[in-house]
Amino acid sequence: MPRLNVTELAPEVYGAFLQVERAIRKGPLDAAIRELVKIRASQLNGCLFCLDMHIHEARELGESEDRIYQLSAWRESELYTEAERAALAYAEAATKRPDDVSDEVWDAVTAQFTSEEAALLVAQVAQINMWNRVSAPMHARPPKRG
Repeated sequence: MPRLNVTELAPEVYGAFLQVERAIRKGPLDAAIRELVKIRASQLNGCLFCLDMHIHEARELGESEDRIYQLSAWRESELYTEAERAALAYAEAATKRPDDVSDEVWDAVTAQFTSEEAALLVAQVAQINMWNRVSAPMHARPPKRG
């Protein structure tokens, strides 16, 4: 059982969080990349609720099971594009230690994405980290399936 329900107790704040999500989705950043960085950050942050949600959302978008299975070891996998690799490297660096995104990681992002896409990637990674920091400490649980 969750410690408290932020949705009910802070509806205006929760609504603002959702507005940010909608704004990011309107932009040109590829939906698969959005979900991959959400899953990877949620793995790193240990957020069960977000991990479950974004794996299901990725599957609904047509993401393969193999790419989801291999995501925690994406560097060794041959299943990800250069753009996905750049996004995942950025997501990991910004999640683990936000003040230590190297020039190498950032240069890979700017080589693969337009400025607008890069801005949305930055926003998406920040947003999923925020969601993880709301959901995990509150012990949010995914729905029980099958």
